[in-house]
Amino acid sequence: MSSNDIIVSLDIGTSKVRAIIGEVVNGAINIIGVGSADSEGIRKGAIVDIDQTVQSIRNAIDHAERMVGIQIAEVYVGISGNHIALQSSHGVVAVSNEDREIGDEDIERVIQAAKVIPLAPEREIIGVVPNQYLVDGLDEIHDPRSMIGVRLEVEATIITGAKTAIHNLLRVVEKAGVKVSGLILMSLAAGHLSLSKDEKAIGTVLVDIGAGQTTIAVFEQNNLVATSTLPIGGEYITNDISIGLRTQVDIADKIKLKFGCAIIEHAAADQVFKVNRIGSNVDKEFTQIDLANIVEPRVQEIFHLVRLEVQRLGYSEVPGGYVLTGGTVSMPGMLAVAQAELATSVRIAVPDFIGVRDPSYTSGVGIIQYAHKYLRSSKQTSGAKRIASTATNAKKSSVTSETKPSVMERFKNWLSEFI
Repeated sequence: MSSNDIIVSLDIGTSKVRAIIGEVVNGAINIIGVGSADSEGIRKGAIVDIDQTVQSIRNAIDHAERMVGIQIAEVYVGISGNHIALQSSHGVVAVSNEDREIGDEDIERVIQAAKVIPLAPEREIIGVVPNQYLVDGLDEIHDPRSMIGVRLEVEATIITGAKTAIHNLLRVVEKAGVKVSGLILMSLAAGHLSLSKDEKAIGTVLVDIGAGQTTIAVFEQNNLVATSTLPIGGEYITNDISIGLRTQVDIADKIKLKFGCAIIEHAAADQVFKVNRIGSNVDKEFTQIDLANIVEPRVQEIFHLVRLEVQRLGYSEVPGGYVLTGGTVSMPGMLAVAQAELATSVRIAVPDFIGVRDPSYTSGVGIIQYAHKYLRSSKQTSGAKRIASTATNAKKSSVTSETKPSVMERFKNWLSEFI
């Protein structure tokens, strides 16, 4: 198998670090390996301890490598956070080919032209998303390759972020021993995987509820038009349980995962569990209804804040409704609370791949799909190398160098043309 058939994504979250290995076969993506590790050194989506984060990344990558038997060399890394900003831009170039046929070089030049925007010293461009191309004034072109024209324009969205956050993210990944093939905005990747073409066209909000933060992404006219991050997520529910039941946070998290229910009506009185309380040697018994009384108000608050934030972004009416993803939405009753609080159509997005059918994997799988569709065609880099193929590749390169004609031979061949 060629190394170009492998794409690896790295999703560094507040609670988990996930490395996902995708294999491209005849244009279709298969998920062949998943590595997961507890996230240390991350708070509310931001890196607060370099060494702990590096170790978490290594653990996740090692786990994925052992599962598939490959050595991961390069990864596409997801980025998110409240420092992310979107900016519209316009690029214009003249078509360079003599026959006026638009090629990859022209597209690359017009994208580079769109990157020429005023930026604050502390900010950096993460990526460029072309919204539409224009050829000699004709608009709504999605792929101008092979078209004939004189003037090529692009209307694009520039994704920018804080230099500190970007460089710290790159640093921890490289210190973990892998190369960064590219940074991809997680809400963009998740939207590419989760939303249908119609949902992106009419206007839909993607809500990714993680452990430390909730990311909101608004899609309209097939483009990402707004994004925002709220510093609230599943950790707040865990902390509420810890305080309400007077138990340790790690115990509260296990209880949440096993017995958690986001709506009191759906909770069962016969679901009983015992809790080791702080300051007491005697376990106390609780029911799922007791737990739901703690969880429901916090979940209601999360969706209430989401609705207010979407309105603040200027999208009070959302024809396509809301699509939920992220690890926290797996809790029973989340969908019912969301439908009540958001007062519109709501569904939960789950990746349709064996081994990752869980909302917590949406961003990681989305990164692989996004990289395959938009980044790999222009930059043919590999995410991993087969251990067995390393020697073969070296052998091939040595054969190539041996068979390459020398300078003297090339000179003789050149002379022969004139004899």
